[in-house]
Amino acid sequence: MLEFPKWKYALIAVVLLASVIYSLPNIYPQQPAVQISVNRGELETGLSGRIEALLKSNGITPVGVAVENGDVMVRLANPEDQIKAADIIRPELGARYTAALNLASTVPAWLSGLGAQPMTLGLDLQGGVHFLMQVDQQAALDKRTNAYAEEIRAALREAKISGYDVSSTPQGIRITFASEADRNKARSLLAKNFLTLTSIDLPGDQGIGMNVSMIPTEAKLIADGAVDQNINTLRNRIDSLGVSEPVIQRQGSNRIIVQLPGVQDTAEAKDIIGATATLEYRAMIGDMAAAAEAQRSGIVPAEARLYFMRETNPDGSRIPILLSRRVIVSGDQLVDATPGTNPENGQPMVSIKLDTAGGKRMFNHTLDNVGKNMAVVYVERIPETRKVDGVEVRSVKILEDVINSATIQGVFGKDFQTTGLDPQEADRLSKQLKSGALAAPMDFAQERVIGPSLGAENVERGVNAVMYSFVFVLIFFVIYYKMFGIITNLALVLNLLLVVAVMSMFGATLTLPGFAGIALTVGMSVDANVLINERIREELRIGNTPLASIAAGYEKASGTIIDANLTALLGGIAMAAFGSGPIRGFGITLIIGILTSMFTAVTVSRAIATLIYGRRRKLKTVSV
Repeated sequence: MLEFPKWKYALIAVVLLASVIYSLPNIYPQQPAVQISVNRGELETGLSGRIEALLKSNGITPVGVAVENGDVMVRLANPEDQIKAADIIRPELGARYTAALNLASTVPAWLSGLGAQPMTLGLDLQGGVHFLMQVDQQAALDKRTNAYAEEIRAALREAKISGYDVSSTPQGIRITFASEADRNKARSLLAKNFLTLTSIDLPGDQGIGMNVSMIPTEAKLIADGAVDQNINTLRNRIDSLGVSEPVIQRQGSNRIIVQLPGVQDTAEAKDIIGATATLEYRAMIGDMAAAAEAQRSGIVPAEARLYFMRETNPDGSRIPILLSRRVIVSGDQLVDATPGTNPENGQPMVSIKLDTAGGKRMFNHTLDNVGKNMAVVYVERIPETRKVDGVEVRSVKILEDVINSATIQGVFGKDFQTTGLDPQEADRLSKQLKSGALAAPMDFAQERVIGPSLGAENVERGVNAVMYSFVFVLIFFVIYYKMFGIITNLALVLNLLLVVAVMSMFGATLTLPGFAGIALTVGMSVDANVLINERIREELRIGNTPLASIAAGYEKASGTIIDANLTALLGGIAMAAFGSGPIRGFGITLIIGILTSMFTAVTVSRAIATLIYGRRRKLKTVSV
């Protein structure tokens, strides 16, 4: 009568073992550390020893310095040493490396090998990192101005107006003409086809021409849109970091606040959030001899810019190259970049995929320029901080390297391959392109590590409140329900273990509302066990045998428990789906807790009761 299938015992054993394994990482505290990552290329040999010696010479003894996952991780004894070490390391390494505060895991390797990681704590429990990003709106306006200039050139060419010159200036677009008639014809053309532009004739002493600029509403729309698009891009990039419940919001007209809970300014976060590395495809002007002459004389053709190849001459000097000022395809038209290896020569390559507009431009260019050279420019903005008279001054270093210049062998459009990037650059570029292009460059206006917003004392009180209430419930059940109280307590402990394990497995972020959700699920699990125990008592009162009463108690209470929890589960799903921040965190914790409590209250407690009473056929009394 009181039976339980063996396969369910096996299932419970597996669940219990998995719960213990995936809960264990939460007992290992994280260690303050400084993470050093290389911005380009590979780590130099002996960097770990050099850093360790540098810190010891400044009176700081690191707990450990080692290369972990391609970065140098400097582990420190306390947060004070961590901050001091970062201040010492950054000036020493320069712009080639990024030294960032981090929290290093102390979880044993065998646990990490099983994929077991501790839960991430929210800003209100552990704190995190705070970035204030400043959007370069002028760059977005300049970018759109250059696009308008290219469109105007095409329109004038189609209208068969000759002898014109179109150039971008800080004031907008300057156009000069050969005759007054051409200017009048162009003015009518602009008024008809470019409704968001306005024009003013040049003064008579500056020739026949006009200054063209965007109307104020269009300029404001582009500037505001750049911030909004960057916010969306940041959300996508932060999703790739696996950070739960980040805070991303606009501040003022051109700034964005980013708060990452449980993160201490890791190098990966800074790199992915603030990086603006991209590719540009430009036509080559002249030959290498012309580029060398331009470098020597300083005279560059009006339609060209002087760049340098990434590779160098045998004597270490840089190789100049002249490229067109006109960009064939820019980074915002790249949809995807997948790193790979060229099967023919084994060299790293990147498979590029363009959007429709970019594919059309590339097709048109290659169609008209087979046999000519096209170059690939790798552009990267690297934020720098240096001290001038004791004051930190922030600037941005722009690196532009020509990574490849090759002859166009045939016509292609949206899909093609590019060589010249190393594997690390290709992988980083791929992540940035998949998350979306930044509408405008951003600089780190402010970065700092922040502590728990509710204070350590309040956090400690919240943890104590949950634990004390849990212990009180356990004591009450033993006193009130005797043996079945012990069974209930075992089910409750496993329920709490399951909640922690599931949240750790899925990388959920635990916040103070999450603690409230855990407390609520413990209470709901208590309700389920009370229903079962009271049903067993009721069956005993009406004269059923002890074994029949136990079986009936579980069978008749199960339906009620499922119905009661289903309504709460729907509420949790609604909060998780439509809420954000603390509301979403509470909803997720509630969902996990309800599912685990139903399993432990109905299945686990019955398995334990069957183990204790199932073989006692002549059972006369039940301790309940």
